[in-house]
Amino acid sequence: MQLLLLVLNKVELLEKLLESFADKGVKGATILNSVGMARELADYPIFGSLRFLIDLDRQESKTIFIVLKDEQVEMVKETVRQVVGDLSKPDTAVMFTLPVLTVEGVEF
Repeated sequence: MQLLLLVLNKVELLEKLLESFADKGVKGATILNSVGMARELADYPIFGSLRFLIDLDRQESKTIFIVLKDEQVEMVKETVRQVVGDLSKPDTAVMFTLPVLTVEGVEF
């Protein structure tokens, strides 16, 4: 099993992304409001130059946690790429996985 974490900066795509997950059999995810470090530090005068690196209109991101079977990981990652687009472009999303050794309370 793996934990997929996605920090979605394009929050306007959240509903479409969740619908795509559901269509592909992903049954559950946890979604948290989040703020990136650059965004937070941009409010401090010493780090004011960071304002040029971030989208000041966007107040927050969404961080999505999904526990997946190993065989689901690539399908979910591809779904993210299809909905969000090229993650190497700025201000889109950050995605990574971590191994999960045990889990309780999750039904696959």
